Amino acid sequence: MRHTISVLVENKFGALTRIAGLFSGRGYNIDSLNVAPTQDSLTSRMTIVTRGDDATVEQIVKQLNKLVNVLDVRDYRNEDFIDRELVLVKVKVTAASRAEVMQIADIFRAKIVDVQAKNLTIEITGNESKVEKFIELMAPYGLQDLTRTGKVALPRK
Repeated sequence: MRHTISVLVENKFGALTRIAGLFSGRGYNIDSLNVAPTQDSLTSRMTIVTRGDDATVEQIVKQLNKLVNVLDVRDYRNEDFIDRELVLVKVKVTAASRAEVMQIADIFRAKIVDVQAKNLTIEITGNESKVEKFIELMAPYGLQDLTRTGKVALPRK
């Protein structure tokens, strides 16, 4: 099962290294990791997506809470939260397929951020299922390149 964990840390040297080390040292995999400063320049929020059963995730949360520079850890499995991901995808187009690709992008409220003779670069944001469906629909046209930010999340309350 996939779990989303939010970790609020002091914005200090080594915080990311300690957290990544905790995961690798115990054999836990990180599916995605996003780190950025918060509204307070002294703190950063890490959004970590990992896989494991409830017991494994409880152990991860306990170990994260013990680390230096960690201020707060939230496991979103029992909370209502909002999550988004940003993806840039370069799709191969021809004169015949360009309009179709643009129409699908419009349906998904995606933005075309670069136009070239043989490809379009499209920016899409949304939850994981929306992003996955968009990528699935673009695949038959030919994905030339793709990059993802990883999930970011905040609690609703």
